[in-house]
Amino acid sequence: MDKKNSASLLKAFVFAGTTALALVLPKVASADNLSDALIGAYKSSGLLEQNRALLRIQDENVATAVAGLRPIINWTITAGHRYQDTSALSSGVDTNELSVGLAMSMLLFDNGATRLRQLAAQETVLATRQSLINIEQQVLFNAVQAYINVLLQQETVRLQSNNLRLLQEELKASQDRFEVGEVTRTDVALAQSRLASARSNLIESRGNLLAAKASYVEAVGNDIGVPAGQPPLPKRVASLGAAEAIAARNHPSLLAQQHSVKAADYSADSARKNLGPNVRLAADISGTTDLGSAGDSDTSGATLTFTQPIYSGGSLASALRSSLASGDAARGQLITTQRAVTQDVAAAYVTLEAATASLVSSNESVRAAQVAFDGIREEATLGARTTLDVLQAEQDLLNALTSRVQSRASQASAAYSLLQSQGLLTAEHLGLAVEIYDPTLYYNLVKGAPAQLSRQSKDLDRVLKALGKN
Repeated sequence: MDKKNSASLLKAFVFAGTTALALVLPKVASADNLSDALIGAYKSSGLLEQNRALLRIQDENVATAVAGLRPIINWTITAGHRYQDTSALSSGVDTNELSVGLAMSMLLFDNGATRLRQLAAQETVLATRQSLINIEQQVLFNAVQAYINVLLQQETVRLQSNNLRLLQEELKASQDRFEVGEVTRTDVALAQSRLASARSNLIESRGNLLAAKASYVEAVGNDIGVPAGQPPLPKRVASLGAAEAIAARNHPSLLAQQHSVKAADYSADSARKNLGPNVRLAADISGTTDLGSAGDSDTSGATLTFTQPIYSGGSLASALRSSLASGDAARGQLITTQRAVTQDVAAAYVTLEAATASLVSSNESVRAAQVAFDGIREEATLGARTTLDVLQAEQDLLNALTSRVQSRASQASAAYSLLQSQGLLTAEHLGLAVEIYDPTLYYNLVKGAPAQLSRQSKDLDRVLKALGKN
């Protein structure tokens, strides 16, 4: 066999062996990134589940208001026994009766009060939807902070571990130089002291990392794997004014309060209409059978009732004043919310600017500290620097590196805080690979107040089953 064929055969064996080894060895677990944390938080949050249920309660209030404009029909069966003592000289008369009937009542006119209550309930639904979005933002931001904190603590542990290794080297070098008489015992003691402090700091950092991982589990719902590194920063707005304009249009707290003001106004109008008249229709039909004589009788009738409140002890007027006061309170809360949103945007924007500038400064500090440490360490080997100088330079470098890690974490946190302050920290805006919860699905099925046996009610049962609630 010639050399060329031998080389080809060898390459084939190597390729085959490598392929087989790749198939046998377990695959390395993929690293967890920020998107994984956000997806986990969105899917597993009990707080989101709680507030979705609260939203469904408000959806049902619309159905209740709609039902108030519809007839109420009841089916009744009455079985009775009656004994009548006709005279002292004759025995009494026993009568057994069975009656079956239908009764219907319906509100025909109430000056629009019930319709206004329905509109108020609809506005409350819209406000609760925005509150749910605000809760979603809080859940996702907690996940962001948990992920960033794990990264921060891991980097801190790594820096402390490297620092411990360097100090161990410095201690060994000091001991060697002491043995040949280049340094005193004081230099060795200084190195030993710094080494003991470094061990203590490393233990503390490892404890902080465990706490950060526990917080991650609380926020996301599962343990973190191998972090993929610093998360990408969201796109920044051009200016503070642009951020405030986005928040004014999108922030869920602001939109929720605007709907709450409308709901309060509708409720006040409804209370005012309650002072007026209302008209109700009532009808019934029944059949009665005397089980003793086999006699039957049928009855039917209808009534139209007009009611106008004249005096109610002041309750209706009090309800109106209370509704008007609730409207004033909602408008006052709207002003407070507007100012709070503007303040939050400004604070987040300035914090991000400061964090970005701090990171630039930290990078420069690390560069300068590294140059200084390398120079002082080299000079110490020539006898131009003391052990204390080397230890101080090493501490300065550690401080600079730690400051840079903290600045990077602060920048990431501030960037997502700014996104939250604008109302954009949502699964939909971030494009998370999750099934976005649709608050209109349940509402569209119940807003018409479907009857228990209707087709729409059966569709609703399927939705509840999908939600795991039935």
